[in-house]
Amino acid sequence: MRKLGLTLIAFFMLLSCAACGQQQGETKKTNLQFKAGSYTASAQGYNGEVTIEATFSENAITDIQIQEQKETAHVGDSAYPILIEDIIAANGTGVDGVSGATFTSIALKNAVNAAAEAAEASDLDTFKKNTVTHQAKDEITGTWDVVIVGAGGAGMMAAAQAAQNGDTVLIIEKNAEMGGNTLVSGGAYQSTFDAVVWDPENPDATSGEYNGETYEKVTNDAGRIDTLKTILDWSEEPFDGSVDEAHPFVAGDIALNAQRGVHEEYLPTLLALKDEIRAYLAWAQPQLDSGTSETKLTLFSTINLHVFQTYYGGLRPNRENTEWIYGDVDLVRQFVEGGQEIKDWLEAQGASIDQSRAYTLIGCLWQRENAVNGGTVDGQFYEGKWGGYFAVPANTVLKANEANQIMTRTTANELITDDTGRVIGVKATQFDGTPVTVNANKGVIIATGGYGANIGMVQSTNDYWEDGFIANNIGTTNRSSLKGDGITMAQAVGAATVGEGWTQMMPLGWVDNGNLAGGAGENVIYVNPETGKRYVDESAERDVLSEGGFENGMSEAKAKELGLKYVPGIYVEISNVGTTAGSGGFNNLPDDVEGRMIFRSVEETAELIGCDAETLRQTIMDYDNYVMGVAKELEVEKLSYRGTVGQVEVDDNGNYLPETYSLDKIRVRFLAPSTHHTMGGLVTDMDRRVLNENDEAISGLYAAGEVAGGIHAGNRLGGNAITEIIVSGRIAGNSASNQK
Repeated sequence: MRKLGLTLIAFFMLLSCAACGQQQGETKKTNLQFKAGSYTASAQGYNGEVTIEATFSENAITDIQIQEQKETAHVGDSAYPILIEDIIAANGTGVDGVSGATFTSIALKNAVNAAAEAAEASDLDTFKKNTVTHQAKDEITGTWDVVIVGAGGAGMMAAAQAAQNGDTVLIIEKNAEMGGNTLVSGGAYQSTFDAVVWDPENPDATSGEYNGETYEKVTNDAGRIDTLKTILDWSEEPFDGSVDEAHPFVAGDIALNAQRGVHEEYLPTLLALKDEIRAYLAWAQPQLDSGTSETKLTLFSTINLHVFQTYYGGLRPNRENTEWIYGDVDLVRQFVEGGQEIKDWLEAQGASIDQSRAYTLIGCLWQRENAVNGGTVDGQFYEGKWGGYFAVPANTVLKANEANQIMTRTTANELITDDTGRVIGVKATQFDGTPVTVNANKGVIIATGGYGANIGMVQSTNDYWEDGFIANNIGTTNRSSLKGDGITMAQAVGAATVGEGWTQMMPLGWVDNGNLAGGAGENVIYVNPETGKRYVDESAERDVLSEGGFENGMSEAKAKELGLKYVPGIYVEISNVGTTAGSGGFNNLPDDVEGRMIFRSVEETAELIGCDAETLRQTIMDYDNYVMGVAKELEVEKLSYRGTVGQVEVDDNGNYLPETYSLDKIRVRFLAPSTHHTMGGLVTDMDRRVLNENDEAISGLYAAGEVAGGIHAGNRLGGNAITEIIVSGRIAGNSASNQK
């Protein structure tokens, strides 16, 4: 028996060396011959080409250097040191890929194969089969106060909170580095920031203060006030879930749902929200009546609005219209209110959070997104999600107690229970087969994320999407490791689940690999590639946009003609040629990005996608005229919008000058829905204790993040996941510490 330790200094050395400490076992070096020298080769990775330089002696590959790559930091690039060591030891590419970095692993091996071919390998097939066998070591054992399965966002927040409480903490992670799905998400979190929104106590204020800093107030996107008026007219009668010809269900049509009434639990929220809206409109309406544009008025945003939009944004029937699902009001309010503490809690640990902009992302329904800039650890700044959500809490964990550890490349297999059924530990296996058995004095927290990369599980649980929409080859924005392990382990000890019939599709998936393309809906239009017409409100919820893509998607023949991988629901997104959101980190724009994004004239675009050029031009001009205020109606309504597709100047006050309008080149992206978020999962209570089928807590077992259900219901609002994982992670950490 032995224990595995990892010091703080050693851990942060691992930020750039995920393979540190790897030991080789038996290798297979079949006799091969090469033309000695160095060879450059490339292969397609997750975000672009991976280019390497491989060096060969007369009988072996001796060195591999990464020359150029665009893989996600701490996700895809974690595979490089591990695979390079294995490939050199094996003298071939038959080695196992790295969990959570499948695309990058394949790309590196393909590039090395191409280099071996250039080096005139005497037996390329053998080179592709050569592998290395890692020898399992003695069983790893140990005892900690709190054991956390999963080092994604929820797991790291739970770990940081438990460590701050004085507990010893072990985190088990199957991937090569911490990060989970959080690291490949957009990273923004939804939470109202009072300093930048309308203040009823000081309604005319143009700035606000928070912790001694001054922030400029944010103004409305167009269409926000109409939404507030719809909510103000929302029926206060008990919810009527009947679906018939007179009362159809149309996803995203809040006016229809407003007529259905409200569930009793949400009525107090609705009533309080209506009072808030009335106060705002009493201030705003006179200005609107006098000719002031709503885009000049300070944004209205409250906690009650966030709670209520989470409710109606997730309110959905199953596909038979026999069962409706909506979020548990207590869990929803808990995470929304808890979001108010995120900035202070993370920044106290070294993170940098930007709440100044209150911006949007796809399917968020309101302007309340906040960004993470990064985080500082021991004087070194780490950018973005990695810095703020991982380097910072990891530093908190590892500095709190020398016993605290993050054990990577280790897959949890089973929860350990005692004679009473209490969960007291975890059994796991490391990448080389080494068994791991660890005990938890206080509790085990499951934070393994969802199962969006397990398409079979998504298909088998589906009770929302039409048959054929979730095809076997559908893409996913998830890392390959997101298979539902935590749910399976918890069910084995009696855990109940809820809401697994509703899986969220992300409409912004790259066609070639399903990766998250990013962007928002307010500044783009989606067109049917055959008709050249808009078919959906692009600012609507994600399921609305995904369903629109499925129903208005490109034919397989057209996809092949364009050189696109065919999946159901390929649609065409059009925006201003200067749009940078969702560019995927590609340089040299507006050059084309093969299979993803092109820059063309309207006529060239129409010819490519197969629609009538005059119709496409008219579609764009009708939309732009509406945005500029020249036209009063759209054939397909849009609740919130900003920016034109064409080029137009504005005056000093930001008003459009229609006489300057022109429409030449446009940006075109080819997108398709991908599996994104599995909103169903383990049943938990307010303390994030996992419950069984009798609504009884399973002693010693907690869950946080996407692995748990009951909050997002039938459709998750964009940005709600990050808020929820941080809040629920902290709650689970506190509950385990206190053995609730």
